[in-house]
Amino acid sequence: MKVALFVDGVNMFYAQKKLGWHLDYKRILHYFVPDPEDLYNAFYYTGVQNPTEAKEENFLNALTMMGYTVRRKRVKVIFDLDSGEEIRKANLDTEMVVDMFNTVENYQRAIIFSGDSDFERALELMRTRGKEVIVVSTRGMVAIELINSADRYYDLQYLREDFEKLPGT
Repeated sequence: MKVALFVDGVNMFYAQKKLGWHLDYKRILHYFVPDPEDLYNAFYYTGVQNPTEAKEENFLNALTMMGYTVRRKRVKVIFDLDSGEEIRKANLDTEMVVDMFNTVENYQRAIIFSGDSDFERALELMRTRGKEVIVVSTRGMVAIELINSADRYYDLQYLREDFEKLPGT
């Protein structure tokens, strides 16, 4: 069975902060796709600063070396006229959904790392096309609509032993 992973990098960044530990994306690949022949693709979506910081660039390059297809978008600065606050935003929801559907014939199982309710309709449509859909996130950061639109939901707080980045790795 071919598997595709779609990782909302910004959403997972905040999930890691909430959990208090870092995800090991290599371990995640091995957990969901023990046989590399079963991996169609693993996509990782994130916003990047201009210029990209060295630590961030190293992380994204490491993901590429692990086999992830990294999709980046420059962070835009938006000023909220009401509050006067500066908001940084790099929305990659559209890119993620486009990749889901441009590649939908190439996999049978889609694993979505996000808690964003914006993906609800896309997941429903994937299921009508016969795809198994798994959502991975953590309580307090995942929309109930997303959980309900998936075949299965995995809560990261219960997967620390399998997914935590260990020192020196």
